[in-house]
Formats: sequence, structure tokens, C-alpha cells
Amino acid sequence: MSLHVTDPVRIGTERLSGGRRLGWAEWGPVDGVPVLLSPGAATSRHLGFGGETVDGLGVRLISLDRPGLGASSPRPGRTFRDFADDIRAFAALRGLGRPLMVGNSQGAPFALGCAAAGVVGALAVVSGADEIAAPCFADALPGELRRLVDLAVSDPAAAEKVFAGFTAQAMWDMVMSGSPECDLAVYQQPAFVAAYRRALGEAFAQGGDGYARDTVLAMGHWGIELSDIGVPVDLWYGEKDTGHSPDQGAELASRIPGAVRHLVPDAGGAVLWTHAELVLSTLLRHAPVS
Repeated sequence: MSLHVTDPVRIGTERLSGGRRLGWAEWGPVDGVPVLLSPGAATSRHLGFGGETVDGLGVRLISLDRPGLGASSPRPGRTFRDFADDIRAFAALRGLGRPLMVGNSQGAPFALGCAAAGVVGALAVVSGADEIAAPCFADALPGELRRLVDLAVSDPAAAEKVFAGFTAQAMWDMVMSGSPECDLAVYQQPAFVAAYRRALGEAFAQGGDGYARDTVLAMGHWGIELSDIGVPVDLWYGEKDTGHSPDQGAELASRIPGAVRHLVPDAGGAVLWTHAELVLSTLLRHAPVS
């Protein structure tokens, strides 16, 4: 399939309390329905999705750099609650109200934290990283991943030191070696390669600490009260995606009141790009009526 990856049409930073910066990039009309993007692991604001559909759908897509990645200031020791507080402040500064949100891959638990905190009005989790430290997955993880999860739970500081040694090239190699053919057909297209490589480079521009903190949080016990989520949540997984959730989000969906789980036939982890219009149009059904 042909993939349409576009550069942002607007880019900038917001100053949060204490002077920290939060980097953002936007696609679509400035007066469109605000949809925040919490990107996947070690990717910056520059890797968006749905560039060919946002104008037609009337979506103002805003991708955010998490602290310590890209253009966002570090926030050592941050938590999912801290991230939700940052997004609440960002939305207030930009006049976004309670925006819709998309959480992709490792960005999913951060987005779920925002939903649990009441910061966003609805959420789409796309190829979302699951809470693999949960006891129900103890026997479902391969040995090396199990070891890293145990370390993230028992000694988060030691785990952060391990993950801080990652680089943009190491992340690229891991994704390319561990993806099914249906995903590689997307990831190896020249336009995607250029955008993804740029996003990886920017994410590691400040070093590996931002990625390391993200990964320790995502791999450990989340501490997010998923049962408190009171906004609509759709979960999207490709049928061939086994890398983000051992059961493709089945158990995760059961923990979120009213969540709807979608399994996309013949798709892998690249659903965010292969089915962007479907994800966004479904999310827009939950937008407030103006």
C-alpha cells in the first residue's frame, strides 16, 4: 500500500509552570477538532499520522514530545500523573478545552493516564503497549522481556540505567527486526523511513534518559485507575500484532468501563498509519457537539 506521510504544518513549544518547555507539532486546520497524539516509543512530535485525512475530517492533530524527548524539557522522576498534569496545562494554554486523544504504542499508558485524570474527552488506544507487569501476563512473555519487566518492577533506577543506553539506531534495528511483513511493508517505504528516522533522532537528541523514564513507567506497574475512566475509549489492534499486547488488548479493554476493542484484519502494529481515517472518524463520534 502507498503511505502518505507529511511534515507538520505548524510547530512550536509551550512554556509550562517552572519554565519547562513542551514541544508540539500540528497537522490539519487550526480551527479543527483538537486531537492530541501521545506518540510511540522514542519518537518525536514530527512523526504524525493521517496527514491525507485530517483536513477532510476537520481534525487539528497535535503531536506532543514527552518530557526529555525532542523539544520538551526533562522532568526526572516523572509519573503518569505528572504527564496528565502537563497535558491539562498545555490544553489550557492553547485553549483546547478537553481535547480528544490518541495514544500509540508506548504512548498508550500516558494517554490512559490522561483519560483517568479527566484531562481528555475521549481516547483511541492504537497498538497500545499493555501493562505487561500485570500478573496475568507472567507466563506470556519471552525470557528477556520477562527479565526486563521484573527489573523495572523491582529496581526502577537500575532499569532506567539499562534503557538509557539505547540509541536511535538501536531502536530502529529492534523495530525492523521484530516486525511482521505487513508492518515492514509500511515501515520500509521511503517516506516513512525518512519521517521515522528523523523522529528517532530528535527523540534521542537530549540523550536516552527521556526514553528510559518512559520505558520504566510503561513496563512497570502503571498505578493508573483504569476503572475510573469515564470517557469513551476505543482500542485498536491488528490481528497480526503480538508485540504490543500478549492478548491484543482483550484484558486491557475489560478493565476500562465501556471500552470497545477493534481487531483489524490482516494488519499488524502499523494500524495508526494504515487505518488512520477509520481511527480518527471513530474518535470524532465522541467529539462534543458545538
